[in-house]
Amino acid sequence: MSNHLAAVAVAQGQPLQVQSRSTPKPGAGELLLAVKSIALNPADTLMRNAGVFIQNYPTVIGFDVAGVVLEVGEGVPTKSTDNEHGVFFQSGITKVAAYSGAVWQGCDPDYGIFQERCLVPWQHAAPLPDSFPSWHLAATLPVSVQVPLCAWDALGLSSSKSGIAAGEKEALLIWGASSSVGTMGVQLAQLQKTEGSAIRAVYATAGATNHAYVKSLGADRVFDYKSPDVVDAIVSAAEEDGLVIRHCFLGTGDIVFCQAVLSAFSGGAEGKSGKIASAPIVPPEIKAVEGIEVIFLVPSPERTVRLAQFQKWMAQLSKYVAAGAIKPSPEPRLVGAGLDTINTGLDTLSQGVSCSKLVVQIEE
Repeated sequence: MSNHLAAVAVAQGQPLQVQSRSTPKPGAGELLLAVKSIALNPADTLMRNAGVFIQNYPTVIGFDVAGVVLEVGEGVPTKSTDNEHGVFFQSGITKVAAYSGAVWQGCDPDYGIFQERCLVPWQHAAPLPDSFPSWHLAATLPVSVQVPLCAWDALGLSSSKSGIAAGEKEALLIWGASSSVGTMGVQLAQLQKTEGSAIRAVYATAGATNHAYVKSLGADRVFDYKSPDVVDAIVSAAEEDGLVIRHCFLGTGDIVFCQAVLSAFSGGAEGKSGKIASAPIVPPEIKAVEGIEVIFLVPSPERTVRLAQFQKWMAQLSKYVAAGAIKPSPEPRLVGAGLDTINTGLDTLSQGVSCSKLVVQIEE
């Protein structure tokens, strides 16, 4: 049995340690990846520092990975006719961006991505074009695309039943649009405007220094979330544009402001309501607002449902990338090469970054 190196979480709150591990074989429905680049997420810092999700030590953590398929397990589609989405994988050939399955595997270390080789369910992997320019760019995609697509499902924007009254036109609000999931949310929200929905504009909030970048991604209006008048400014803009705001995707920030915006367009004799899809965990102290539903974005805990969700989301990622409909955002920032640089990257992320995605090169 061959071995590989991994950045191992040995105990809660301790730095990751580079150790040798046995390289696993992919089971049914699994891929073995040669990891090329990883991207860092706030959840990674919570897992390393506070042990969130971790059931047993030692383990390997991480969510966002880009690499090459080395081996495929039984039942993995190997030709385009093997599944409804046309997704397939070839050993030694297929490049992928993938979302770790570790959390749903009890944090089994074979499924963490902070290592040279890892396992992922094939439904969690998005094949990339051979011409895709960069492993670092690819590593930024899985979480940043999956979360907004999960939001559209939760908000009902992926179906014809969006909650918008007949004849109404809407501005979709992206709060925290300079975060990783926020920047991608802006891009994916723009696609909602072209797919027959009631969405006619994308409104976004970001710090003033990031307004130009967020607009370049497709936001129709950008508001400074630090302004004391930000809620009034958003409501006034929608009224000026002849739009309502009933749906909000919260990438990061204070959910109270989102509630305030949607409240301006909800209630009344017709009982109109609004929905907020929140990427961050919703604080328990947040007060409920009548007519405004808050949904914490998380894939289904039921395995069959979750795999079907990820299969759809990752197939959409592949389709959008191949068509040039989205670009990796925000720009990746390389914080090091090698597993021993992950701790430094997580320390940097813990201090706070804006409009930047931290990546680590694992192999060339």
